[in-house]
Amino acid sequence: MWSACGSVSFRGIVAVGAALLVAAACGGGNRENSPVCGFASMAGATMVLDQMRTGTKVLTAVPAAVEGPVPTRVVGYGTSRSLAAPGADGVVLTYEGEGLPRIPGFGLILVEDSAETFKGVLVFETEPPLDYPLLGAISDPVITLPVYGLRVTWAAVSQPRCPLFAEIDTTTP
Repeated sequence: MWSACGSVSFRGIVAVGAALLVAAACGGGNRENSPVCGFASMAGATMVLDQMRTGTKVLTAVPAAVEGPVPTRVVGYGTSRSLAAPGADGVVLTYEGEGLPRIPGFGLILVEDSAETFKGVLVFETEPPLDYPLLGAISDPVITLPVYGLRVTWAAVSQPRCPLFAEIDTTTP
């Protein structure tokens, strides 16, 4: 009789634990911190790099919407914000988050290709692209990295349940 009760209790605990894991992965709070969205963000960044290699959708100018607070994400980290302002050599982005890579690295302004809508800046810790027009720079107090731009097929790089960029605080300090 003990084994039957112990077995039921164990199954009950496993079922409750599984339900809590599913709720944590899919439920409220910051979805960027869930394993599912973590995998989705890595897949999205990989798809951006794949689209970048074709080189057919390169931006040659900074979109007008890149001003004030803009969503910025270093691959492997959550969404932070950067403050964007015009500079002598293009847009100047002051990064306010964690994980800005040291050299090599670069930022990539992403625009949805179908609607020409600015989505955010994705930062990679790899060699920058060759022959892309330089659109500006992104920096923290220690390092400055180049910024380029790309039109991407948004549905291929960002999923509605786990968007590549989370909402940010758009109030300027």
